[in-house]
Amino acid sequence: MKLKAGGSMIRLWRPRTDSAEIIRLIKAELIPLSHTASPRDAQTIHELPKRLREGVTFVNSRTKTSTPLGFIHFYIKGDVLQYDLLAVHPQHRGKKIGTMLMSHVEAYGRSKNCSLARLFVDNSNPRAQRLYTQLGFDTVNYYHDLRCYEMTKALTAPF
Repeated sequence: MKLKAGGSMIRLWRPRTDSAEIIRLIKAELIPLSHTASPRDAQTIHELPKRLREGVTFVNSRTKTSTPLGFIHFYIKGDVLQYDLLAVHPQHRGKKIGTMLMSHVEAYGRSKNCSLARLFVDNSNPRAQRLYTQLGFDTVNYYHDLRCYEMTKALTAPF
């Protein structure tokens, strides 16, 4: 656990206490921006807990037991850090929570010898596209059928 500016911390996801809020954030903030999923897609919603268990999830919260203000989910595949999901509660946007989560995961990825970070972002999410560009990601591909961009960033060793 790391205490961050503003009195919040980044910690590992606790399935029993954090899952409901994370799934609510996915349904409210991410799925409506997706071309391939619908908030009423029962199978997608049903598979979310399994998807979260298969990767690593960090949350930003005020205390070690409080409700997440935001979360990030990712996978490590060889030397690639694959971002999967990132959402911040609307009332807590603009407080650098997304940036803090991304930085935390990149440090984690470097510690696991990752040399590249990769993510996909929906073309209907320009706010996220701007964030990722500001964080050093470059667009490397556009998938018309999915309506999303693939973005990557080299992960250099810390000094």
